[in-house]
Amino acid sequence: MLIGELAREAGTTVRALRYYEQQGLLHPRRTANRYRDYGENSILRVRNIRLLLSLGFTAEDLHAFLPCLDQDIEANRCPGSASVIAGKLAELEEKITALAEIRDRLSVFLDRVNGGCDRDGL
Repeated sequence: MLIGELAREAGTTVRALRYYEQQGLLHPRRTANRYRDYGENSILRVRNIRLLLSLGFTAEDLHAFLPCLDQDIEANRCPGSASVIAGKLAELEEKITALAEIRDRLSVFLDRVNGGCDRDGL
């Protein structure tokens, strides 16, 4: 299938597919006239790439998942990806902690600005 067909089937854009290829995540064949030609398995691969990106992984992170991108990554184990997932989870926990601290400081600050009134100004 051509790049436009894959974009439609996978629910993404041609631009995104070109980016995935540039990042080494997608490897189309080339036709005689140099058009990109994708196999049926590319649909699942692109959907997996999109899923992982939506979970906060970077294109670089996705290289740990390369051996598994052509299968259902939510249903199958992917050797080598556990450390990347654990790292992403730890990073997220740190951000949550930092945001909670900022929220608490803002709450105290708002109380001071309101002169001790509750948050609704009453």
